[in-house]
Amino acid sequence: MGISETNIVVIGAGIGGLAAGALLASEGASVTVLEAQLHAGGCAATFSRKGYRFEAGATVGCGFHAGGPMQELGRELGIVWPVEALPVAWQYRHDALCLDLVRSKADLLKRFPHSRDFWNEQEELSRLLWKLASGGLSWPPASLGDLGKLLRKGVSGLPGTARLLRFATKTAYDWLAAHRLDADQEFVRFIDAQLLISVQTTSRHASAVNAAIALDLPSSGAWRVHGGIGSIAELLAANIERNGGAVLYRKQVVRIDSIRRQIIGVETADGNAYAADMVLADLTPASLSLLVDSFDAATILRSKGPLPEWSAFMLYLGMDAGAVSSTGAGHLQITGSSGNLGEGNSIFVSCSSPHETDRAPEGLLAVTVSTHTRPQPWFAALEQSGDEYTQRKKAYAERVLDLMATQLPGVREAIRFIESATPVTWQRFTGRHRGFVGGYPQTSLFDVRDPSTGFDNMFLVGDSVFPGQSLPGVVTGARRAVELVRRVKRGNA
Repeated sequence: MGISETNIVVIGAGIGGLAAGALLASEGASVTVLEAQLHAGGCAATFSRKGYRFEAGATVGCGFHAGGPMQELGRELGIVWPVEALPVAWQYRHDALCLDLVRSKADLLKRFPHSRDFWNEQEELSRLLWKLASGGLSWPPASLGDLGKLLRKGVSGLPGTARLLRFATKTAYDWLAAHRLDADQEFVRFIDAQLLISVQTTSRHASAVNAAIALDLPSSGAWRVHGGIGSIAELLAANIERNGGAVLYRKQVVRIDSIRRQIIGVETADGNAYAADMVLADLTPASLSLLVDSFDAATILRSKGPLPEWSAFMLYLGMDAGAVSSTGAGHLQITGSSGNLGEGNSIFVSCSSPHETDRAPEGLLAVTVSTHTRPQPWFAALEQSGDEYTQRKKAYAERVLDLMATQLPGVREAIRFIESATPVTWQRFTGRHRGFVGGYPQTSLFDVRDPSTGFDNMFLVGDSVFPGQSLPGVVTGARRAVELVRRVKRGNA
């Protein structure tokens, strides 16, 4: 049986699930996507509220550069992405330090001239990593064929591949120390702030290899997605439908039916059932484990790979355009003077363009602000009392606005609309158990989760599997899942 005769069910219309579904539908597979919400996108959705269209979570369009995962996906599917290159990827602010992160590292080198060798090395490593990721990345290898594919790609990249291997077991902090940059606290804080938003941990723990490509994002470019980042999901969903598939909304999967190691179908909350030859689950492993019986759930949760650690506290603000337009950047990263990052002590601010009249009323902007937060205290507060949870939300909103005001004076006076979201919100609207978002901390290349689930015909997609979060990350992971689907079908032929 070939792909063209395969009935594939995708659980969740996040970017990973939609990308995998679109690739398979383009090959003739019968694809049905089941999404619990009224819109596609998951953590990369755009939603409407009181005349504004806010980015729900993900806000930075990346991977659209020549040869990048999004550019390749669009070319393969015949999609023209509605994107516009931003002159500044984002602006970093820490006390008096203000850096525009752009394709050139001139400003960075002007402020940190002693970091030149580090950045030269980072550029060399990232070029190799983008090359290895092109067309998909068979990591972690599941067969001798995967190893052969990696070796063929690696040999073509020599001598850079040998250099990459020397970084495979190092942390980003080891890398900084090798260049004697670990003593520069301001530089380390800058690096830590970049890594926390991209690999979900800081230099002391982040894999040096993962850090190399994460730090390349401003150089490879950031793009504004017209209509909001949710447009990416909408175009992928439309592409699936054009190729004969279906994307069904308000279809919450409540059970996955199996016989031994084979999935036979899924059931939804409205009482419908969908037979499946293959299932792709755009869910976290913990969320997936709740849909299968206890024995199979244990198998999923025992799978190799680190567990997620972070969720996000969000503010969705309608603001006077003049309050933020003076920064000259659509994205702004602000860190506190000292202390650990996250929990309101570091924030990422993303603003709609004044020219995007469909995103906000005239003279106003739709602004999304996020900070990393641990989920457990939020659920504990909710379990204690509704008032405790409400007070925690208010305190976090004030903490975030206090930090914004250090760099954007008058921010409170400019607010015309405000709404917040917590890990509890993320669990309710995305189905992510305990509200974990952003993927797993990328601490090692050798302890990562692959798409396998313990079932022969079900695979994970999304930010829980290697290479993790971001548009290019989940699309690269989706290609890996598609590759495994093809392999299973060949084996059954």
